[in-house]
Amino acid sequence: MKLILKYFPNLTEHQIEQFTKLEDLYQDWNLKINVVSRKDIDELYMRHVLHSLGIAKVMEFKPDTKLLDVGTGGGFPGIPLAILFPECSFHLVDSIAKKLKVVDEVVAGLGLTNVKTTHSRVEDIKGNYDFIISRAVAAMPTFVHWIKGKIAKDQNHDLKNGILYLKGGDLTEELKDYRTTTIYNLSDYFEENFYETKKVVHLPLKYRG
Repeated sequence: MKLILKYFPNLTEHQIEQFTKLEDLYQDWNLKINVVSRKDIDELYMRHVLHSLGIAKVMEFKPDTKLLDVGTGGGFPGIPLAILFPECSFHLVDSIAKKLKVVDEVVAGLGLTNVKTTHSRVEDIKGNYDFIISRAVAAMPTFVHWIKGKIAKDQNHDLKNGILYLKGGDLTEELKDYRTTTIYNLSDYFEENFYETKKVVHLPLKYRG
């Protein structure tokens, strides 16, 4: 929790309480349904919670922003961002039902009212979103294909509507066909070694009416 406060010192008491609860909730549920590796559960705040919040260093979401978290797994990056941005709405989607069982229990345990979950392939999700967020569930060309037609028309942020993707390593080949991407190195925001090769990729996408 100290790690979160180090980089997000202006949290409310309620947010601090919610972030603090995350560890016990995940420790408990991970024993029943494994959504986080044993190695990672001991470093939940470093490897999952703060990593998810890397998106918040790139983008401060305005109230009423609609976000779709694709392949959320155990609820990352959606749940930490939903705590940080309580006035935004988050739709967490995964094709594996047992993972969403954990997500639903964590959401209930935290009392989050701005999160909904759907057990589905993302291609079958209807609706438009300001931003689509995810943690490296597929190569960018595949991901772009999955979320086609899901970007909202109205622009309300300095960064254009589109994808905010947590990725690592050398992305040159993967992003060569996407000239409009901007890559943000998380090592510019977080000093821990874990973030040396971690990035947030922003790919603006146009509304397709």
